[in-house]
Amino acid sequence: MKRNIEILINKSEITAGTRGSSLGPEAIMSVARANNSSFFSEYPMHYVKHMNHLLDEVRKYKYSKRIEGLVEVFKSVGEQVNYLLRNQRFPLIIAADHGSAGGTIAGIKAANPEKRIGVIWIDAHGDLHTPYTTPSGNMHGMPLATALNIDNLECQINTISTEEIDYWNKLKSIGVSGAKVSPEDLVFIAVRDTESPEDQLINRLNITNHTVDAIREKGRECIFEETVDQLKDCDLIYVSFDVDSMDPELTSHGTGTPVPNGLMPEEAKYFLTEFAKLDKVICMEFVEVNPCLDEKSNRMAEVTFDLLEATTAELKGKWS
Repeated sequence: MKRNIEILINKSEITAGTRGSSLGPEAIMSVARANNSSFFSEYPMHYVKHMNHLLDEVRKYKYSKRIEGLVEVFKSVGEQVNYLLRNQRFPLIIAADHGSAGGTIAGIKAANPEKRIGVIWIDAHGDLHTPYTTPSGNMHGMPLATALNIDNLECQINTISTEEIDYWNKLKSIGVSGAKVSPEDLVFIAVRDTESPEDQLINRLNITNHTVDAIREKGRECIFEETVDQLKDCDLIYVSFDVDSMDPELTSHGTGTPVPNGLMPEEAKYFLTEFAKLDKVICMEFVEVNPCLDEKSNRMAEVTFDLLEATTAELKGKWS
């Protein structure tokens, strides 16, 4: 079997709290061009429908900002991921904000409704909020809740409108109805910025989080092996990499929500390239580069392109 890589570019930034991540994919491409790299001409490339025009309109919903647009983005990315997988392609996704990753998971499940899906979430954030628990209403903090099909009403702090409830239920049912992923098949790496409703949910569902401290104490090889062992009963694995999983002092603050004390770029590269070698990995995603916030010119995109190249080399190399 050969991995036929195709690139999906997703410029949707309607779920973030800051502007500029829609420029992230192009910032990464500009690095490739500056390096005289042919990377982006080597693979078929597709663009996901975005709804960024909603950023110029009055928000309708307080606790699920632009959710009506996110439903359309979920459908678009989900349909394209579903199509590629059903045609034996490997979706390599370069996205703006992380909010649409729930659509990616929906597409994976739609293409493989009988398969057990594992998710490796390399991120500073848990992204387990719902409209009922969010303090900000920014939906890039909610994609995993849609994949797990949870509301977390036990931690409810917001009263949301009937329209928001309808849209939220639509998000959770895109691809297939019900949960796409089980909590025991979700692994966090480097998550370190969560809020009380998320913490309670993580504890209640017993979600694994390999913290940065644990990575340093046990060794990255041990964390890799523990992750593989935990997901051994999964049929397929999706890896989602948010650049804010890395330490901003070692990269830059060129991402929407940087958090101190993250992974070193070398640690991120280790995990990405090792996971890329696994037969079960059928989709990988890179998100949240924001050149508008980068105090070091285009440094975050430079680091990300290096990771992207190394990861893709492993994806290809396994089948060469």
